[in-house]
Amino acid sequence: MAPAPSPRPDPAPAPVTVVGIGADGWDGLPAASQQALLNAQVLVGGARQLALLPQRCPGERVEWPSPLRPAVPGILAAHSGRRIAVLASGDPMFYGIGRALTEVLGEDGGRLVVLPYPSSVSYACARLGWPVEDTEVVTLVGRPTARLTAALHDRRRLLVLSAGAATPAEVAVHLDGHGFGASRIRVLEQLGGERENITDGTAATWPHPPGDPLNVIAVDCRRTPGAPRTGAVPGLPDEAYEHDGQLTKRHVRAATLGALAPAPGELLWDIGGGSGSIAIEWMRTHPSCRAITVERDPVRGERIARNAARLGVPALRVVTGAAPDALAGLPAPDAVFVGGGLTAPGLLDACWEALPDGGRLVANTVTLESEALLADRYRRHGGDLVRLAVAHAVPVGGFTGWRQAMPVTQWAVEKNPYPLPVPGEDR
Repeated sequence: MAPAPSPRPDPAPAPVTVVGIGADGWDGLPAASQQALLNAQVLVGGARQLALLPQRCPGERVEWPSPLRPAVPGILAAHSGRRIAVLASGDPMFYGIGRALTEVLGEDGGRLVVLPYPSSVSYACARLGWPVEDTEVVTLVGRPTARLTAALHDRRRLLVLSAGAATPAEVAVHLDGHGFGASRIRVLEQLGGERENITDGTAATWPHPPGDPLNVIAVDCRRTPGAPRTGAVPGLPDEAYEHDGQLTKRHVRAATLGALAPAPGELLWDIGGGSGSIAIEWMRTHPSCRAITVERDPVRGERIARNAARLGVPALRVVTGAAPDALAGLPAPDAVFVGGGLTAPGLLDACWEALPDGGRLVANTVTLESEALLADRYRRHGGDLVRLAVAHAVPVGGFTGWRQAMPVTQWAVEKNPYPLPVPGEDR
């Protein structure tokens, strides 16, 4: 008797094709994108995007629900085995649905085919004559307007991805309220389409009513004379913070951020947040930097949140509670700063255990008791133990003298640092 044939493996799932489309709709699509949409059995997109397709696209039309992102896995699963085409505005991989799809389908498995279209940023820079590489992009889609603050620097050019028709006026009010009322604003609507339009004005006197919800906002940043200056490196003026005296002062703060060495995408634990200055300036170093500040005083916790919003990093997470207990369940940090509570039993050990190899720990203190703890950890783990002293010039009668601030002892250490490569050594 002949052996039974072995079962055939299940066929690989059909790839999902995501197609970028512009304001010019079907006629503006290249042939490959049109063919993908004609071949699709399921067409997924927003109502505005689906309305751009002609009736000869035969696929079942599925409109994204709100909120969109949680619905992605379920919609893909519900139509598994069918040819799915997902519509996206412009370039799907630039603040678009492409990111959510790669999170579900993976980046390298061949399950996602992306057919991009020029992004709104490319269109806007082409209309304005701005080099794309010299233009900073800030998205306010699903994000607070406060996020714009960290990008405000005199004579910088910004493109703001708008959340809707009301966003330009909100941006104008925000700029004016943060010392950039002289900035020129241009709103570019329906880029690439028949109804393309540009409105122009300044932030302080923005004259236009809400227009088309499909818009991008171009900002020529101009700082109002006398407005507070917030630079791009750590060490903002102390006056930039609302505080009750619990504030790592400017010069020590700059030295502390230098020792913490933030890098893009990294997460900081800021323990004993005070006014939140270390976490805030960590996050300001790069848009992808993240921070969690732990503060046991709820009044200070609320103050930290206000400082974070005002200085452009509203995503700072504030945890109210006493460390080390409040650290339980937090995502693993890349770096830890301890600015308060050093004498709490088990705090330093908990921070050390939470760090991965290559992670950094920096602790500051002004008391002898905490200094003894840092000296003990320095003997056990190495690193750098330094004393930071700052003096300010003050009037002394008719003359000028120095007033010494309390010296700060700082321990900075890298856990099991990665060995440096030896020149010429094969790797």
